[in-house]
Amino acid sequence: MRIFVFENMKTKLYILLFAVLSFASCRQAEKADDTQLRTGDLIFVGIPYDYELTDTSGMDAAIVDATGDSLGVNYIHVAIVEVDGDSVWIIDATAKRGVDRYPIDTFCCDFRLKDGSYPQFDVMRLKESPDCADFIDNAKGYIGRKYDLAFSPDNEEQYCSELVRNAFRNADGSYIFGEAPMNFKGPDGEFPPYWVQLFEWLGSPIPQDVMGTNPSDMSKDTNLVYIMSLNCKTMK
Repeated sequence: MRIFVFENMKTKLYILLFAVLSFASCRQAEKADDTQLRTGDLIFVGIPYDYELTDTSGMDAAIVDATGDSLGVNYIHVAIVEVDGDSVWIIDATAKRGVDRYPIDTFCCDFRLKDGSYPQFDVMRLKESPDCADFIDNAKGYIGRKYDLAFSPDNEEQYCSELVRNAFRNADGSYIFGEAPMNFKGPDGEFPPYWVQLFEWLGSPIPQDVMGTNPSDMSKDTNLVYIMSLNCKTMK
């Protein structure tokens, strides 16, 4: 009888140990999965606030002046991730490509800084983790459109965060991400020369305080959670 009890206890111990190991294994797998890109993730391209841009007269510098956060990272761009099998694709709107879909390694190269270094690539994800297939389909519907240099809500063209907002919509058509009055002024309260020259060339007023979006504000949206920072040197 004693032997039977000992064997029964030993069996229970084995079962308990197996359950603990299985749980630990699941936890590790879950943690590992959190470091993998998923369809619907957003990649925010950031430059440290104290980074000296080589070209201080371009769009990136103007965006930093207008929307940058002196306490951390200045986000100058946001892009949508689509994972298809072993391949990772980017859907975004840039001045170079308009709205397009292309491999992530090309994305990394496009944003390589002039000194050869990479900016910061921060991955964020919706907290609710919904099926993002509809968001991707929405984004693909804009492919081929031009980049919205005028940052206007009243045309068919798209800028980066505008594309994300238009793509991420609920089943009832409502937007997941909000809008706020746009700011094009620098810390000194003046418009950077880039914006002045651009909108003079476009023949339209600078859309100061017009409702819109920008990557820096979008990164702080309460619907998003930070996942990781990418090392673009390892992206394929």
